[in-house]
Amino acid sequence: MRTFFRAISGLAMACVATQPVAASAQALRPDQQAFFGLYKQLIETNTSLSAGSCTQAAAQIGARLKAAGFADADITYFSVPDHPREGGIVAVLAGSDKRAKPMLLLGHLDVVEAKREDWARDPFTLVEEGGYYYARGAVDDKAMASVWADSMIRFKTSGYKPKRTIKLALTCGEETTFAFNGAQWLATNRPDLIAAEFALNEGGGGRNDESGRPQLLALQVGEKAAQNYTFETSNPGGHSSQPMPDNAIYELADALEAVRAHEFPIRFTDTTRAFFTATAATSPAPVGDAIRRLLANPEDKAADALVSRDKAMHSTLRTTCVATLLSAGHAENALPQRAAANINCRIFPGETVEGTLATLKALAGPKVKVTANQPIRPTAIPPTLDPKIVGPAKAVAAKYFPGLPLLPLMSTGATDGIFLESIGIPVYGVPGIFVDSDFNGIHGLNERMRIKSLYDGRDYLYDLLKVYAG
Repeated sequence: MRTFFRAISGLAMACVATQPVAASAQALRPDQQAFFGLYKQLIETNTSLSAGSCTQAAAQIGARLKAAGFADADITYFSVPDHPREGGIVAVLAGSDKRAKPMLLLGHLDVVEAKREDWARDPFTLVEEGGYYYARGAVDDKAMASVWADSMIRFKTSGYKPKRTIKLALTCGEETTFAFNGAQWLATNRPDLIAAEFALNEGGGGRNDESGRPQLLALQVGEKAAQNYTFETSNPGGHSSQPMPDNAIYELADALEAVRAHEFPIRFTDTTRAFFTATAATSPAPVGDAIRRLLANPEDKAADALVSRDKAMHSTLRTTCVATLLSAGHAENALPQRAAANINCRIFPGETVEGTLATLKALAGPKVKVTANQPIRPTAIPPTLDPKIVGPAKAVAAKYFPGLPLLPLMSTGATDGIFLESIGIPVYGVPGIFVDSDFNGIHGLNERMRIKSLYDGRDYLYDLLKVYAG
């Protein structure tokens, strides 16, 4: 799942004048043709939960790694008996310096569901059209999964000897709450297999404007934790001809209204403070002034109200909770005996599921039962703005994307990185692969990847990995 911000548009527009509009397509070099074959095969292997198989996709990647020279001992397939189609793969390229801790490349093979009758093109056939590749997963996350696998293959076939061991983990279950989540399983059951000083993941990237002109690069440094809660009320009910104030639907509605009216307190991490500082510098008054006031005093309500008019900024400042599902009543002519709602929360790094539950219980009142739904995700732990990560990302970007700013961002969405962070592996969403201002249909209809953005991002990431690996 990738998340970018509308909030960065003002900052980005200050930097686009010198950037050329991207070409719609480009002739492929031989190495790019090999990459395209991998990407196309992965795209056209259906990995949706309902009808696909991540296990098949992992086996296909594994076959390509073996053909490149990886030994059986370098490759580990994993799954569980009750989810045989939701397996994944871990591959290891040994480094030459045993003192250097490994680095981990994380990607997910599964995709959001896509119905053929809703799409203009078959979602599981890669279609090239108008300078784009169209398909489900063209961006999220098969672009990055393909780049990671391709980089490992290129390292092996070229004879490249990294100082730092490079690990690759391609997993399933990121897109669906109750699927078998491979990243979580590895963190819980095989932490030794993925142990690393840091991990590189989705969530960063870059953004083009509406004309395809690059605006900025994004390095994701931290994310919120996604957690669902249930509000439930019950009542003996009765005949609807004799209503009473004691009504399960009304009691639930009052609790939901309390959630809607509540604002969680503003918090800052090093990442969000750096992001808002940069945004304030290029935002016109009164927004820029309001951001600076919030940075100095997070309890400034007037500044909060102004900045929070932008929904992305609002969500970046705090924990948010919102009602997403409702279920109530059992008959048209009966008083409701039960009413329930799902509350989806995105919990700010460092805040806990239990702490948020306590707040929701206080808001809901004594007549509403509030529970945290399974699965319960770990507390989000924000990585540091490590110069060893940020510095190379900027330096390599200066070669491939001169003049573009690189911003550290906290995702208001969620990735599998949170499971790695819970076992002490800081996770960074790397820059390099640009999406358009409409986010390229990610999770929606007719998902697409700009062809030039894919190959430029692949080149950038390949060189960046070499810098990190030594």
